Amino acid sequence: MGNGSFVRSAMSISSHFDVIVIGGGPAGISAAVQSARAGARTLLVEKSGLLGGATTLNGVNFPGLFHAWGRQIIAGIGWELVTRSVAESGGSLPDFSTWRGARHWRLQVLVNPALYAALADDLVESSGAELLFHAMPARVEELPDGWQITLCLKEGLRVFQSKVLIDCSGDANAMRLAGYPLRRSEERQPGTLVMQAGGYQTDELDFPALEEAFHRAVDSGELRRSDFTSVQSFLMARGSNQMHVPGVDGETSEGKSRAEVAARQSLRRVVRFLRGQPGLADFRIEHFAPECGIRETASIVGDTCITAADYTAGRVWPDSVCYSFYPIDIHRTNGVGIDVRPLTEGVFPTIPLGALTVRNSRNLLVAGRCASGDREAQSAFRVQASAMAMGQAVGAAAALAARQNLDVRQAPMAAIHEVLTQHGAIVPDLPTISDPTQPPSRQDRELVTT
Repeated sequence: MGNGSFVRSAMSISSHFDVIVIGGGPAGISAAVQSARAGARTLLVEKSGLLGGATTLNGVNFPGLFHAWGRQIIAGIGWELVTRSVAESGGSLPDFSTWRGARHWRLQVLVNPALYAALADDLVESSGAELLFHAMPARVEELPDGWQITLCLKEGLRVFQSKVLIDCSGDANAMRLAGYPLRRSEERQPGTLVMQAGGYQTDELDFPALEEAFHRAVDSGELRRSDFTSVQSFLMARGSNQMHVPGVDGETSEGKSRAEVAARQSLRRVVRFLRGQPGLADFRIEHFAPECGIRETASIVGDTCITAADYTAGRVWPDSVCYSFYPIDIHRTNGVGIDVRPLTEGVFPTIPLGALTVRNSRNLLVAGRCASGDREAQSAFRVQASAMAMGQAVGAAAALAARQNLDVRQAPMAAIHEVLTQHGAIVPDLPTISDPTQPPSRQDRELVTT
């Protein structure tokens, strides 16, 4: 009796869907929820045991940016999850009206990772989407009327089919398995390990002396230069202490394994060094992210490639489906320093559907950092709020295409925009204007302040 009940439970998920979404990070959550809310039978597949991706697994629990120049430009499903999480934890939102003169990161929204993950579960399941943890694609094959995806589950391999496939893995994992070409840079930005450190008081520390000791430790081989951007910035970042991990390849399991080991070796070097310094004898790691965060792996060859010039000019495309907002933000390959280039005030970059569709494919979509763009543009649109907006956009396009048996490119842009606005998203006005950098109009939201 018990064994039979288990078998029925294990096989309770259907094998046929309208839409399958690979990856349960910021993009994947929004894609799956939007697809399901729009009436498509949807499956969300996540390799780990919790949703949230960078927010939860990588410890980057400050998703942003949702506002630009004092205006909200990204809302919808991702914003719904973020604001629910803030309310549930008793937190508050930043004052988004104070953007002038503020560094962009001061407008990030802090969320509690545990509550965020639990609320993400609820958001996905209440939408009607099916959720499958501890699963990842082993094979992706094109069918005349859709896709066949072989997933590696704990109990073995199982075949699923869908009309539309959405890759929100961040690394274009499904695209690689499907055999489509990918863009890769010769250089890759470092990963980051996020942790929470304690056991010290910053007002008791001699930071110039610590910096001198750090450089001596680098010279002696005790530390690596990439272990700290600076000792002061590391120790002052209470709750989000971070270290760069250069030379990582997060695209493959082998490369990601080396990255995880390198990150923890760096952590151990840092702990040993700091505990030997004055005022830091009780230094300790109270918590660290389960995974090393990855910024850059591969991106698709899309119907459209967003260039840095497109992004920084705020280009509005005929098929723009969402906004994005973040400076060009390239972390140097050696792990030392960041090339940050803020946008010009009044610029509102947009993301076209063509950057989310794979060239020469049918009903194959991506969202998140593996969208089609050059390295500089990708360094800006890869962030969580933008990934959420892209995810919701492809979720709407996928649902429309699946319901009407169309290719996603045939779904009318007006219909995609209509679905998105029905579910709270902010969509760009398409270019019937002479100035492509004109800020949002009809879809503007009231300024959110607390």
